[in-house]
Amino acid sequence: MSLPRALRASSSFATAFQRAVIPKYHPLASRRYKSGPYGYTQAKALVYSKYGEPDDVLSLHTHSISPSLPSNTLLLRTLATPINPADINQIQGLYPSKPPFTSLLGTQAPSAVGGNEGCFEVVSAGSSISSLQKGDWVIMASTGFGTWRTHTLAEEKNCLKVNKEGLSPTQVGTVSVNPCTAYRMLKDFETLNEGDWFVQNGANSGVGRAAIQLAKRWGVKSLNVIRDRPDAESTQNMKDELIALGATKVVTESELMERDFPDQVKGWTSGGREKIKIGLNCVGGKPTGAMVKCLSAGGHLVTYGGMSKQPVMLPTAALIFKDIKFSGFWVSRWSDANREEKKRTVDEVLEMTRLGMFKDIPVQELKWDWGTEESLLKEAVSGTLGGFRSGKGVFVYGDT
Repeated sequence: MSLPRALRASSSFATAFQRAVIPKYHPLASRRYKSGPYGYTQAKALVYSKYGEPDDVLSLHTHSISPSLPSNTLLLRTLATPINPADINQIQGLYPSKPPFTSLLGTQAPSAVGGNEGCFEVVSAGSSISSLQKGDWVIMASTGFGTWRTHTLAEEKNCLKVNKEGLSPTQVGTVSVNPCTAYRMLKDFETLNEGDWFVQNGANSGVGRAAIQLAKRWGVKSLNVIRDRPDAESTQNMKDELIALGATKVVTESELMERDFPDQVKGWTSGGREKIKIGLNCVGGKPTGAMVKCLSAGGHLVTYGGMSKQPVMLPTAALIFKDIKFSGFWVSRWSDANREEKKRTVDEVLEMTRLGMFKDIPVQELKWDWGTEESLLKEAVSGTLGGFRSGKGVFVYGDT
């Protein structure tokens, strides 16, 4: 059976990929081998061929991968892939970065694979690859690759090797988005010296937790804003949890909005002599306007998300009289432009993790085995944007 015309792409990697990937309907693929006849590897992927809600557009697709690898290509086995809110927005078509739909996996319609982050193990390497070998762990150099799949082919240039010693797949698989976002925002916009402060909302998020720990490590104090919980006990439990991570102060949005809150901030910062130089915003709306008032003169608000779907209102007085600066940060763009710096950032965070200086984010792991039903995988994806969660969803790959 000949390959469909859509598979006859012109680029060298696409052509090599065509030779290595057998579409779902190939006779060899009809037999459920995880390691098939003649060395073919069976693989599954969560794909979508149009934008929409994950429940409506995601499907589990099976295909086979040839053992004949192009010289510059790796066969990777997936170990752990998180489910980030941006992944959902991408499937919905709401995210600025949209991976191209392709027929290379042999889907009925051109499709993209969901997910942007993960930890992979090298199964085999092409003949020209010397920097990686079987058993090494890698992450993707940039987002947009499509990580929710059991196995994949990748070019050497698209992979960053990590030192796996003393680390779990989940720790490695969740390092390149949230911790890198927190690290770069605290480092790249203002100079934070020991004893300085930053303020942030979404403090219980993956980015928020990373920022708290990094700041504590660097001697920087933090004022952290969380959403109000349904009851006082759960609110206090969350405050205690973040304090244990290293947060200096933790308040709720309703406390932030109180009229006398600026006076409390003055008391915490020695009458304002300790400067709050940076604000990290992933919420927007009125609470962010109140957070801006906490910044010292010359401070900097960095926006990296908009969970409330409300605009960031810029207070005129903050612009004129306090010279507050406003910037945005998108880790995908930063990763694409700063490959070597990303590698250094990832290595530093993982070394802190290895030494017990950086704690894991709470996660809800879902085991993805060969027989895991499509409905369970889609349910894990769809639940990512819902209410208060006990942890980030992570696919952990088992018998695949």
